[in-house]
Amino acid sequence: MQDEVEQGAAPESAPETLPPDPKLVRRRRVYKWSRWTTIERELRREKGSLLAGVDEVGRGPIAGPVIACAVIMPAETRAIPGVDDSKRLTHDQRVRLAAKIRERAVAYALGGASVKEIDRINIYQASVLAMRRALARLRVTPDHVVIDGRAMRTLPIPHTAVVHGDARCFSIACASILAKVTRDLLMTRLGRRYPQYIWDHNAGYTTREHVRGLTSYGITPHHRRSFCRISDLLLELQHQSELEEHDQRAFADVGVPDEDDLDGDLLGDTEIDIDVAELHDGFGREV
Repeated sequence: MQDEVEQGAAPESAPETLPPDPKLVRRRRVYKWSRWTTIERELRREKGSLLAGVDEVGRGPIAGPVIACAVIMPAETRAIPGVDDSKRLTHDQRVRLAAKIRERAVAYALGGASVKEIDRINIYQASVLAMRRALARLRVTPDHVVIDGRAMRTLPIPHTAVVHGDARCFSIACASILAKVTRDLLMTRLGRRYPQYIWDHNAGYTTREHVRGLTSYGITPHHRRSFCRISDLLLELQHQSELEEHDQRAFADVGVPDEDDLDGDLLGDTEIDIDVAELHDGFGREV
């Protein structure tokens, strides 16, 4: 697997691919980089000192919005110790570092895309929308933008895309932490309204507890209906509803026999001792 950095521009400009970073070392499929790479320093020298790092969180969950953060960290200052890809940090570490990032940042802003937008335009385009909103809310205009992953042709802002950028670029890692802390807080608050899904622990990701809540209580307005697992669950629930409706119609058509039905003409010569109340109750249990 190659280390890649991609240049992204307005839609009419094709992204360029920079040569692989020689400092990337592959060892048992685990990538390690020096803290931090020279990518940001080179971009500041070429584009300007105000470099905005952008990252998003919430692509994978089956519930909740996608949140993006854009942050401009001061140039020529030491990186905050402990900052890393937000996925490698504990909750307490992220909260502590988020406070330091907000304190030191030249500017930062958040953007999001709702579940309705995710279902309407797909998660990829919703992520781009969240990034655009975050960048538009910055009170300082950046000289250039650096994002995690690959270049986004639908992001109408000149940018440099860095594969594994949240582990290699300080400003992207800062954006990753702020976005993660914000989304976790949002899902915790939503979890108070919907405690059956344990969102304060799983943040909308697929866990056993989350799936158990879905099968027991169904979906909420905050679940992504366009996602495969949710679509499958909806089909299953619809199928169960149709079966129940069919059983109810069958019950109405057959009916429950009363005393008049249990006469000699119906039963013939059969010797049977049946209590009508027991027959009614038993039939109801069977259906």
